Amino acid sequence: MTVNIDPLVARMRGFGTTVFAEMTALAVRTGAVNLGQGFPDTDGPAKLLETAVEAIRGGANQYPPGPGVPELREAVAAQRSGRYGLTYDPADEVLVTVGATEAIASTLLALCETGDEVVVFEPYYDSYAAIIALAGAVRRPVTLRPDGDRFTFDPAELRAAVTPRTRLILLNSPHNPTGTVFSRAELEIIADLCREHDLVAVTDEVYEYLTFDGSEHVPIATLPGMRERTVAISSAGKTFSVTGWKTGWITAPPRFVRAVQTVKQHLTFTCSAPYQRAVAYGLGAELEWVEAQRTALQSKRDRLTAGIQAAGLTPLYTQGTYFVQADIRPLGFTEGLEFCRVLHERAGIVAIPSQVFYDSGAGDPYVRFAFCKRDEVIDDAAARLPRVAP
Repeated sequence: MTVNIDPLVARMRGFGTTVFAEMTALAVRTGAVNLGQGFPDTDGPAKLLETAVEAIRGGANQYPPGPGVPELREAVAAQRSGRYGLTYDPADEVLVTVGATEAIASTLLALCETGDEVVVFEPYYDSYAAIIALAGAVRRPVTLRPDGDRFTFDPAELRAAVTPRTRLILLNSPHNPTGTVFSRAELEIIADLCREHDLVAVTDEVYEYLTFDGSEHVPIATLPGMRERTVAISSAGKTFSVTGWKTGWITAPPRFVRAVQTVKQHLTFTCSAPYQRAVAYGLGAELEWVEAQRTALQSKRDRLTAGIQAAGLTPLYTQGTYFVQADIRPLGFTEGLEFCRVLHERAGIVAIPSQVFYDSGAGDPYVRFAFCKRDEVIDDAAARLPRVAP
C-alpha cells in the first residue's frame, strides 16, 4: 500500500537542499569557476595538519570528553582572554561543538521555547532560518541595507522588531554575506536593547580574524553588562582554512553552557578528538599564519572587487569575511537568481544569489561572490565576468 503522507514535519518544509550544495554541485558537474560556496581551495598551516595526523597515529581515536578535550577548552579560553580581555573558565564556560552550525543549533534549541521570537539580521546564513524553525521559534528579521558602500541597520527597525515574545538576538559579525563588521556604536544599540528587555545575545563570530583595512571585530560580550547575557560562538574552519574539520565552540556563563550541553549531548555527543587537539595547537602556535592569511585574503578581495567593477557591476565594500556583494542593476538585471543562471551560461561562473538569505525582497538585486580562492582562479573569473553583459 502506498502511503501518501509527507514524512517531513511541517516546520521544515521549504528547507530543501541548500543553495551552496546546489551551486557547488553545478560547478563540479560543468567545470565552472566556483565563487559560490565559501571554502578555500588551499589547506591551512602544514604543522596544524600534521598535528591532527599525529593525534590519530597517537591513539586519539575514541570518544573525547563531551565538553571537549581540556587542551582545546583551555586554548579557547586563552584566546578570548588574550585577544579580547574576556575571562572564561575552561572547565565550565567553554563547550566544544561540531562546528559553529551545531553550536548555533544547540544554543537555539536549548534557549527557545515554542513561539519565542528570535531577532535576526537579514541577509542571514541560510541555516539560521532552519534552526529557528527546528526550535519552534519565530524569526523576526531586521534588514541590513546599503548606507554608502556598506550594509547597516536602521535602529528604529531593530527596536520595532523586539516584542514581549523576543527571547534573543542572533548576531553575525563579521557578517556573511554582506561583509559588514558591526561598529562599536552599532553594537551598543544592540546591547542597549538586550539590557533593556533582558534578552540573550547569540553571536556568530567565525570570521573574527578575517577583517580588512583596520576594521576591528568587537565581541558584544566586551560591552558593559553583556558578558553575562552573551553566548559567543566561533570555530576553527575559517580561521585556519580547515572548513571540513567542523570544530567549533561556545564561550558563555555556566548556566548557558549547561543548557547548551544538555541539548548538544543528544545531537552529536562530542566531536573529533584528533581535530580538537590540532586546533588547540593552532590557537597557541599558528596565529602568525592566520595574520598572513588575513593579509592574503584582503589582496584577494581587492583582486576580485576590481574584476567585478571592470565587468560593469557595482561591488559593495567588504570589511571582513570571504565575500563581496555586487549590485547587478547596472547591467540591467534586477533578480539575482536570473543573473546567476545567465552568469553560469555565458561566463561559466557559479555565484550565490543574495536573495536566498532574505525573507524580504531587499536582496533581489545582489549577488555574493567568494574570494577565498587561489589568485589564478580569481583572475580566471575576472576575465570571464564581462561575458555576462547583455
